Amino acid sequence: MLLELNSLSSFFSWLIAKDKQLFLAINQRHTNSFFDWLMPIWRNSNTWIPLYVLMLIFVISKLKKQVWIWILAASVTFLLSDQISSHILKPFFARPRPCNDVDFAPQVRLLLHHCGSGFSFTSSHACNHFGIAIFFITTLSSYLKNWKYLFIAWAVIVCYAQVYVGVHYPLDVLCGAVLGALIGKFTSNFYNKKSQTINNKQ
Repeated sequence: MLLELNSLSSFFSWLIAKDKQLFLAINQRHTNSFFDWLMPIWRNSNTWIPLYVLMLIFVISKLKKQVWIWILAASVTFLLSDQISSHILKPFFARPRPCNDVDFAPQVRLLLHHCGSGFSFTSSHACNHFGIAIFFITTLSSYLKNWKYLFIAWAVIVCYAQVYVGVHYPLDVLCGAVLGALIGKFTSNFYNKKSQTINNKQ
């Protein structure tokens, strides 16, 4: 039992070390002036308000009477991803952000005006954006066609930006993305079943 615990501890130590190495590669070495300008804007939630408005208009035009169920399911997707990431996992793991870690912060190139006071694992940005992206793709696939894959690219770049600007480690965004995708798949499956039931009754 003790040997197993030591092995597990060694694995996590190795994983954290690799996570920090990858962070430094993204945040310190593979950088340029264009990304320095773009990434803080891309990861800002306010940047995407016009996209959300356009998507709402698009959904209203396509779903008609079922739009309120879709809006409710989309809201639940965001609520679950944000609450689970921010209020359950972050306090539980209590991992400092790279820019707040006393020993690691001097190595961090922070591109924002502030680091943020919350914990790092998991990334709520990654969780929320992947949750919404998967929900959009799964519920609107027949309308979006191949354009749906742009939402995955959008969420991936948000995740990358969180590391690039210095507020999250790669493992934070990876696990946040997986969690968000699972939540988005769960809520979209619920919506699709509910929508099919309504269609069958009409």
